[in-house]
Amino acid sequence: MEKKMCVLYDDKVCNDCGECNMCDLDPNKVCDNCMKCINTGADYNAIEIDEIIEGEYDPTTGEG
Repeated sequence: MEKKMCVLYDDKVCNDCGECNMCDLDPNKVCDNCMKCINTGADYNAIEIDEIIEGEYDPTTGEG
C-alpha cells in the first residue's frame, strides 16, 4: 500500500495529526471554510499553486 504524504511538510509521511485541517487565522479552530483567510478586502487575491497532483481524490475521506 502506498503511503500518503503530508501536505504541509516535504518528505514526511502523513500520520493523521490533523494539522492540515486547522484554521490559518485561529490555530485552535478546525477549518470550516469560512474563507476569512482569503477574503481580505483587497482589490484582488492570489493563491500560488506550486504543484498539481493528478489522480482521483475523495473529499469525504481525504484520500486519493
